[in-house]
Parts: sequence; structure tokens; C-alpha cells
Amino acid sequence: MKEKVLITGGNGFLGAALAIGLVHRGYQVRVFDNNSRGHPRRLESVHYDIEFVEGDIRDQEAVYRATSGMDWVFHLAFVNGTRHFYEQPGLVLDVGVRGALTTMDAVKKYGIQRYIVASSSEVYQEPSHVPTKENERIIIPDVSNPRFSYSGGKIITELLTLHYLTEKDAKRIIFRPHNVYGPDMGWEHVVPEFMRRVREGLHQAVDGRLKFPIQGSGKETRAFCYIDDAVEGIIIAAEGGDDANIYHLGVDEEVEITDVAERIGRIAGVKLDLVTQELLSGGTSRRSPDITKLRSLGYQPKVSLDEGLRHCWAWYAKAPLNI
Repeated sequence: MKEKVLITGGNGFLGAALAIGLVHRGYQVRVFDNNSRGHPRRLESVHYDIEFVEGDIRDQEAVYRATSGMDWVFHLAFVNGTRHFYEQPGLVLDVGVRGALTTMDAVKKYGIQRYIVASSSEVYQEPSHVPTKENERIIIPDVSNPRFSYSGGKIITELLTLHYLTEKDAKRIIFRPHNVYGPDMGWEHVVPEFMRRVREGLHQAVDGRLKFPIQGSGKETRAFCYIDDAVEGIIIAAEGGDDANIYHLGVDEEVEITDVAERIGRIAGVKLDLVTQELLSGGTSRRSPDITKLRSLGYQPKVSLDEGLRHCWAWYAKAPLNI
């Protein structure tokens, strides 16, 4: 039997997928979540194979209870979604910073062997090099902009992981996800948002064409990583990564946002006439990771963007709009 692992935020999109992946690999999985944004339905397929502990990541005693008896901790609990960064920056920081400290104090208290924490590609903002390596400088360009509450919380989490925890406490591994997507991730991210708007607008299409506003020029780039590949990458980093190391999680196919929108339109059977709009303050023009470091551990993403988008459309075309 493999290690006993705790996943904070384990009912979230990435956390639940990770929990399922770990169960299938023989790990004993405990999930900790307050269900404020995550949902238990995501774990229905492994419901009888996991232990669930409900609680708030900011509650130290609850985190102690969840951590007791575990070997590894995967800390994923955070408030994600761009709208929340602008509308609730205090909550984003509170959950981010307190959650890091409560989990790390639990690691110290219970002698946890490995602490694997999710950071974010948001820590770079406008990187000086694309594709971007893990040693790129991280920055908060404007502390008055609430958008950076999320990246600021992630930067603090990285600092705490590397300097509040020590090699005597646990093996410390940080991964920075880059635009992970897939079915059932909510409607607040670019792929599901585009799919929702296409789905809602199909009846308004004229001669198979639909006017489709997008933020920015559409020339902004991202590298989209399908959820199955992301889970594989996290587990590879957790099992084989070195202490106090950072690993990029993603793919190295950089695509323009206009390309993503047009691909979604083709899958849905409609031609999108893109209408550009002003980019929100704090948005990033280019983002694509150099994944050489994770590849050296055996990581090899397998799902192409077109295949991943088809999987997503099959789900989002029918999903309830209130998820």
C-alpha cells in the first residue's frame, strides 16, 4: 500500500482530479475541503475509496485533524477565478496566506514527509522570456491593483514553503500550473466561458456566424494543459522531484486566444466573428512555460488542444449553467 496523502481543496477542479489519479495509483487519499466552491460530485467515481474531512483551511485545529496520520500533503486550497481577484482580494489573500501557514504548521507538528504545493503561472505577470523557465523573476507590478491578490498570495506561499519550512521538516515541492483546463471546472475560466457563450449564442447565429466579443486584441497567448496531463505531471513531480524545487506544469504549445476561440467555434459548428475589447488591467500578453525540468522526470503531455477542447465541449454543451 502506498502513502497516505492529504489533498486540501480536494473537491475543486484540480484537487478532485488529483485525488482520483492518486486513488487509481494505489495511494490512500484523504480530502479536506469546505465545499464553498468545490463540489463532492467530482469525487463520485472514487467516493468509497477516499476519506473526506470538511473544514476551513484557515482553521488551524481543523487542519491539524485532517493532517494527523498522513505521510504527504498536497496543498491546493485557494480562491481561484479572475472575478474573485478583483471583487474579493481580501478573501483571496486570507485563504491563501493563512492556508499556507496552517498547513505548514501541521507539517511541522506531525512530521509529514512531503509537502507539495500549487503555485501559479500568475507569479510572472509579464515574463521577460517566453517560453519561461522556473528561474524567471517573479513580480507584483502594482500593489494597488486587486488583480494581484492571487499572484501575491502564491508568491508568499512559495516563500513560506522554501523558508518557513526547512529540509528538516519535509521534502518541499512547488508546481506552477499553466492554464489547466477540462470538463467540470466551473464557468469562470477562458475555455468554459467561451463554450458557455457559444452555447448560449448558437440560436442567434446568422448564416452559421456568431458575433463573439473577446477581451484584448486576441493576440494574447497561452499554453493550455488538459487536466489528465496536469494530474500526471503533479504526481511525477511529487514522486520524483527534488527538495526545494519548482516545476512548471503545462504544455509547450503556445496559442493565441483568437485561435482558441476559433477552434471552439469549429467544434460547435459555428463561425465566430471576433470583436476585440480592452484587456482588463493586470492581464498578461504572453504566457507559455518551458517544461524541460518536468520532462526530465518523465513527464510527457499526451492530449492535444483539439482533443482536449472536444472533451470539454462534450461536457459543457450539456452541463447545467448553475454549476
